[in-house]
Amino acid sequence: MGENAKNRRVYVVDDDLSVRASLCALLSAHGYRPAAFPSGEEFLRGFEADNCLCVFLDLRMGEIGGMKLQKLLNAKGINVPIIMLTAHGDVPLAVEAIKAGAVDFIEKPASEAQLLGAIEAASNRLADRPAPNVPPGLVSERLSRLTSREREVLDHLILGMTNKHIADELGISQRTVEIHRARIREKMEARGLSDLIRMMR
Repeated sequence: MGENAKNRRVYVVDDDLSVRASLCALLSAHGYRPAAFPSGEEFLRGFEADNCLCVFLDLRMGEIGGMKLQKLLNAKGINVPIIMLTAHGDVPLAVEAIKAGAVDFIEKPASEAQLLGAIEAASNRLADRPAPNVPPGLVSERLSRLTSREREVLDHLILGMTNKHIADELGISQRTVEIHRARIREKMEARGLSDLIRMMR
């Protein structure tokens, strides 16, 4: 990632103080310039689109939640990379958020690798290097790498089911679902759920 990207602001919009503090600490430790806001309203007052690398948006906030804020920015013609965050397992909204232009959709608590990977994807988009469209033949080849259980988990993920629901449906633990998800991402060469959704359309 170029120094130009590191000089841009990474905005964090979340009504949970501990989330804002931990995410800003992580960003600062990796050389980014975070700016945090506790609400969509305050973000809109202090946001500078020209100097933005990406925006981490909490899905559920007071008056203006993440989806509404994303739609407001789109309506104003402000095209900045958005990464949705949620602690509520609202994975079905991933499809809607991604169709509206979100770079990724991450369930909290997120791993450091997930967060940094999403920023990398945002930086690529900013540099007009979108995630490549994977040819159907290559998607099929990657799908063939999956075990039958991993394919089941993938099918449930694409339907928008949470780890808990998948675990209940398949009679396995949530931890096992997380392991399958990690292997699916690796075998499908996907950075996250957004890439998987695009491949499986």
